[in-house]
Amino acid sequence: MLSPISGQATPTPREVYSARPASPRPARGGVSGGGGRWRGAVLLVLAGLLAACATPHAASGTRAPDESGVWRSRGYGWLLTVTPEGMRLHHETAAGCHPDPSSPAELMEMFGVQEPGPSADVRDFLGAPGETRYRFDRLAALPAGCDTPRTWSALELFDVFRATFAEHYAAFPQRDPDWLARLDAQRSWVTPDMDRRALFTLFADALRSLNDAHVELLAGDADPDTLKYEPRPTGTLATLAMAAESMARPPRDVQREWMRAYRDGILQTVLSGEGHHVGNQRVLWGFAAPRVAYLNLLTMGGFVAGTEEQAPTLAQELAALEPVLDEALTAFAGADALILDVSNNRGGHDAVARAIAERFTAEPRRAYSKWATGAKDVPPQEFTLQPSPRPSFHGPVYVVTSDITVSAGEVLTLALRALPNVVHVGTATRGAFSDMLVKPLPNGWTVHLSNEHYADARGQDYEARGLPPQRPLEVFKSEDPWHSHARALRALADSLVPPEANSTP
Repeated sequence: MLSPISGQATPTPREVYSARPASPRPARGGVSGGGGRWRGAVLLVLAGLLAACATPHAASGTRAPDESGVWRSRGYGWLLTVTPEGMRLHHETAAGCHPDPSSPAELMEMFGVQEPGPSADVRDFLGAPGETRYRFDRLAALPAGCDTPRTWSALELFDVFRATFAEHYAAFPQRDPDWLARLDAQRSWVTPDMDRRALFTLFADALRSLNDAHVELLAGDADPDTLKYEPRPTGTLATLAMAAESMARPPRDVQREWMRAYRDGILQTVLSGEGHHVGNQRVLWGFAAPRVAYLNLLTMGGFVAGTEEQAPTLAQELAALEPVLDEALTAFAGADALILDVSNNRGGHDAVARAIAERFTAEPRRAYSKWATGAKDVPPQEFTLQPSPRPSFHGPVYVVTSDITVSAGEVLTLALRALPNVVHVGTATRGAFSDMLVKPLPNGWTVHLSNEHYADARGQDYEARGLPPQRPLEVFKSEDPWHSHARALRALADSLVPPEANSTP
């Protein structure tokens, strides 16, 4: 799921909440200064599609007469004020409370649907029916000091940064159990008047050991240097970065060439020049071998073009994708097997992932559950796949992943693995399932973090380690990332051809 407030024209990673975009985002890699577009170099390869988690702009629900007042979320660190004039949001940690800059209209897109909770003073807010629900408790009033204008010192900002992770980050046990202790040891380095760049660098250096695909830090318009921290590339993406360095070429250029090789390998080697490249260039499909269908999804969004200012709504995304799936799955009606390739999927909407998975189930199936860190007494939210009334495929499905598969691409894989007709092939996914919780800091910086747990139907959580395949297949070989994908998929398709399809009359 992507941010239902500000939205982004690109779908990875997903955001639980986002204030207005702070600034263009410079290229990937460490603390970087200077300009650049707001996608990382890897994401630029997909021409403006790949970055957090298209945005579900849901229609607002009917406001119930008893919802006015102040509400505190369970988990997420939100204080939501609802009045007849609209909504206001504050962020709360043990280190203090501060207002969020979003407009009432933006907040309605995130919290515009409300449902009764288990008691009169408990209510669930959500962006759209069936999407992530956020449970809130009624407060008598907004805590004192939340609206008091103030200048936050560097030491106070450190405490807010520390509290935000201590209260919300979900993956310390898997990624770095001693992270908070090491951060605490650095508090003595912070002085009240510490230089902004020095403080940013301290935060960024601390985040490096997490190396979580859903953890970022942006200074944005609050700092003229437009500082930004993003996690370092790993696996296949690190191989490409090293290749760019060895050739003394810009990483962006190398990644673009690699994406072209990936696409051309599918169209020429896997689909033998008879494939379809549709859905705003996000979907490739055709027959990879006699009676072996092939469907490749590069993202879980971006199927309709958006702009920097206005991302497509979830409804628009689904309206663009559904006819593409209808055409492909109608053509696949006579296939004996289908390869669903998400080996280069960078994420997007969970709702899109579920809509795709529902094309492959013949009966209702519990797909996965999710819950937020710190959401006391909130049961995990269950997500169930329902059979689609549209063209579907219920034969054997081989879903292919790699270390690049991330975010909603992983959620799709998690959901598909609940189906008895699906075999998971490839290498383990990235291991970044959680939506991004986006927290503006009081000085205008913004931190993104993973605050949720996703579990499969058996209760297994694969955050940080990724989903391991049931049938290993090396998709991107380090010695030849340019052509190994097409060769691996070609071999997989040939292995699935039924004997009678190869027989000579």
